[in-house]
Amino acid sequence: MKPFKFHSPETATVAFQLAEKNSQYIAGGTNQVDLMKKHINEPNIVIDVKDALSNTIEIKKKGVHIGALATNSDVAENKSIQEDYSLIAQAILSGASPQIRNMATTGGNLLQRTRCPYFYDTAMPCNKRKPNSGCGALDGHQRMAGIVGTSENCVAVHPSDFCVALVALDAEVNIIKQDGTEDTIAFEDFHRLPGNQPQKDTNLPQQALIGSVFIPKNKFKNNVAYVKIRERDSYAFALVSAAAALELKNGQIKKARLASGGVAHKPWRWKTSERFLKGKQANRANFEEAARLAVAETQPLQNNTFKTALLQGTITEALLQCLSNSSTI
Repeated sequence: MKPFKFHSPETATVAFQLAEKNSQYIAGGTNQVDLMKKHINEPNIVIDVKDALSNTIEIKKKGVHIGALATNSDVAENKSIQEDYSLIAQAILSGASPQIRNMATTGGNLLQRTRCPYFYDTAMPCNKRKPNSGCGALDGHQRMAGIVGTSENCVAVHPSDFCVALVALDAEVNIIKQDGTEDTIAFEDFHRLPGNQPQKDTNLPQQALIGSVFIPKNKFKNNVAYVKIRERDSYAFALVSAAAALELKNGQIKKARLASGGVAHKPWRWKTSERFLKGKQANRANFEEAARLAVAETQPLQNNTFKTALLQGTITEALLQCLSNSSTI
């Protein structure tokens, strides 16, 4: 690991003052330290923001505000989150290990980098790691690669489970800019597709910090499910996942939210499927059709076509699981 200077400011203002061209913010460090060890990120200055940002979870009438420094464990184990936003808890608990969840933060989860093997192997070409060097996965190992929203420059996928639930629930990201002003980015617009600049994962302004994440109040309650398909039962990233949420009345779907991980450079919303489900009866036939509509949007690579069938079954299962604990259908 390259030597670096380390600072631990107590406010965001001081954190911004310490930042230079080749500096890096760090929170839990569960991804950032790995990147530094692998010589993918080699900052001259590391700025620890654990004392500069909030770790509170505030339940308010319009929704819940989750501070950027709230750990994944704190969020998943919060009683109000489990009762009113249980999709969030399900998604978080399906990822990583208890030890990592104890360290990983909400803000850090949003900013984690892909786990594409070509990104981590510095001997291989990767436009995300080194722009204009090529994409090794295009003609290489594609099992974990994307099947929607990819480009000729990058087929990597976003690794987060938490973020899939957040995009499904229409979350917002509250940010603090370098000039001290604050702004809000719809979660759906926070992460980017690769296009011709795959090195840019998000639309977070340069040197800005994530202050909190807001999830608006909803009526999904228990009619939610997070289904994750992976190589092994623990400590593995998703081959595909599906977050589903339904608002139901007398067996009819009033609102539907459907998103996936493991399929794209960003957490992916299936809006065509959501529109199809609205007003329909909550039954297997309609769930299977919604899954078929989602799969119709995909463009798998030569060696990961298996993901389409896997995705179709995962979406159907997630929608069916929305009904298993329901008392409002």
